[in-house]
Amino acid sequence: MAEIITPYTQESFRDSVATITKEGKRNFINPKKPKGRLYNLRTWFSVFYLMIFFTLPFIKLHGEPLLMINILERRFIIFGMIFWPQDFFIFGIAMLTFIVFIILFTVVFGRIFCGWACPQTIFMEMVFRKIEYWIDGDSTKQKNLKKMPWNTEKISKRSLKFIIFFLLSFIIANFFLAYLIGMDQLLNYVEHPADNVATLVSLMIFTSVFFFVYWWFREQVCIVVCPYGRLQGVLLDKNSIVVAYDYKRGEPRGKIGKSTQVKVEDKPENKCDDCESSSCSKQETPVPVAQLNGDCIDCFACVRVCPTGIDIRNGTQLECVNCTACIDACDAIMTSVHKPEGLIRYASENTIKEGIQLKFTNRIKAYTAILTLLISLLVFLMVSRSDLDATLMRTAGMTYTSLPDGRISNLYNLKLANKTHDNIPVFLKLENLPGEIQLINNNNPVIKKEDYITLQFFVKLNRKDVINWETPIVIGLYDSTKKIKTITAKFIGPEVYQ
Repeated sequence: MAEIITPYTQESFRDSVATITKEGKRNFINPKKPKGRLYNLRTWFSVFYLMIFFTLPFIKLHGEPLLMINILERRFIIFGMIFWPQDFFIFGIAMLTFIVFIILFTVVFGRIFCGWACPQTIFMEMVFRKIEYWIDGDSTKQKNLKKMPWNTEKISKRSLKFIIFFLLSFIIANFFLAYLIGMDQLLNYVEHPADNVATLVSLMIFTSVFFFVYWWFREQVCIVVCPYGRLQGVLLDKNSIVVAYDYKRGEPRGKIGKSTQVKVEDKPENKCDDCESSSCSKQETPVPVAQLNGDCIDCFACVRVCPTGIDIRNGTQLECVNCTACIDACDAIMTSVHKPEGLIRYASENTIKEGIQLKFTNRIKAYTAILTLLISLLVFLMVSRSDLDATLMRTAGMTYTSLPDGRISNLYNLKLANKTHDNIPVFLKLENLPGEIQLINNNNPVIKKEDYITLQFFVKLNRKDVINWETPIVIGLYDSTKKIKTITAKFIGPEVYQ
């Protein structure tokens, strides 16, 4: 029987990238248009994904965007909750939680995110690629169009595609900007472009970047730029579920023909000793010995539909984004040659090699435990997060002042941040000692919604209550109905000697 060639006996494919020629030039991939069950599921998921992407900036809660990441003003709104720089530690925990989740998800499911939910894949394969198929045709027609001289047909198709790609890039850039500054502010910029030239220039730069990515750079983003593809080299193991080729069933490859016929063992004991007729009922059934070829008919259908130009039969590769196009292509071929589907499918190396299903390994248990702890901490921080942030400091360079009436005063600065959608009136009151709080220039402070305010005030205490160089004081912050926060400080007084 012919030697079975597994994906691990030939490694020359790892010496080069499919998108680069031997001369070092760019090799443009023109994948065949995928068809099949998984491609249809991805299309419907992409429609839902794009509906969310393009409608979310218009949705408001309490008069504010539902989601806004304003990096320039360091102001973030996530599902109606406002976050300021004081909440950065929560973002740090959230980012760490997200990274651990990505690690755990990749360890278990490989790069399924890249193929199904990554914005780059969604826009490239489900928007721009579909438009390209509509204008230029399928893979063969695209290659012929590229070789065609610059006649009327080529100029018209290239011009139409250029205009549509650029307009779509401009729209995508505007919506990304809406997630940064809010849709209302964006519409204001659109209505008054002359007053916002710098923003318009920035928008055109981002439009050009998006256009460059989807017109020319394409899958290179996933192969060269994106760090997630590099991470899978250290995150995946033999239990990770990936888009995989069943080499035990498929190898050795071969075209459909006589070589696929089954050889039978011609044993002497299989022949009847009593008669010479081949129809003797005592004659045993021939025993199959070997099938020369596996189920893979070496049609390269999986390679022709791959958007990164790889051959999935060579095993897991950095360029594979788990888009499942090869699964649909292979299933269609298997159906046409009357063989079972699933030659290429979601599976782990151990599943294919040893038939072992996904196991909850110690590695997965460790990541799950860490992720659970981080999520618990994040939920606690979110629930216990105060709507009013207060920072109290004594005025720099000053100690205490002795007043004519015998009392001692200290001057304080209080910075308040209102993280709610309502104005908050505040009233200050000493909690642990008799005394007086005298506000400077603002006797009835009101913190406007989603805003800051800085208050200066004197705290005046009787000399008999100042027992040492530092006396702890407690100040309560009240709104019109209830106490909303308690803050502590040190009151500086004269040194008392015994």
